[in-house]
Amino acid sequence: MERVLLLNATYEPLALVSDRRAVVLLLDGRAEAVVFRSEATVFHSARLSVEVPAIVRLSRMVRVARWARTPPLTRRAVLRRDGGMCAYCSEVADTVDHVVPRSRGGRHEWTNVVASCKRDNLAKGDHLLSELGWALPFVPWAPDGHLWRLRHLADVDPLWEPYLAAAS
Repeated sequence: MERVLLLNATYEPLALVSDRRAVVLLLDGRAEAVVFRSEATVFHSARLSVEVPAIVRLSRMVRVARWARTPPLTRRAVLRRDGGMCAYCSEVADTVDHVVPRSRGGRHEWTNVVASCKRDNLAKGDHLLSELGWALPFVPWAPDGHLWRLRHLADVDPLWEPYLAAAS
């Protein structure tokens, strides 16, 4: 299964969709192909053959809701935001930690959650950073915009680069 970049009618990147979803959008007339790969996959039916594009553009403008700009707070999203590195020791992170523990009134929000290794998470427990003499090397932040997921992809298709760069 290949991923296809989905653009709004204004050529603004919206999301990555599966190759099947892209073909369905094309066949339904809701999108048009913008760019094809040199060796594109072809879907076949009894009467039709459809090449899978690398990029599709919606025919009509889709309005992105304001609340959709801040992505949901998940373990995977926090690890992606922090580059997979522990906020306390800069080793490989495998869990998340609340800077101000929830037992001490800390909230489960982007500005209070950081990536952490298990060792530091256990050592910190329900203590405040000041009690341990620790400090964060950065201020936790909430990612803004629905495109932050696309900017951090390790294997970005070179055909997508002009569209992603314009949206940055």
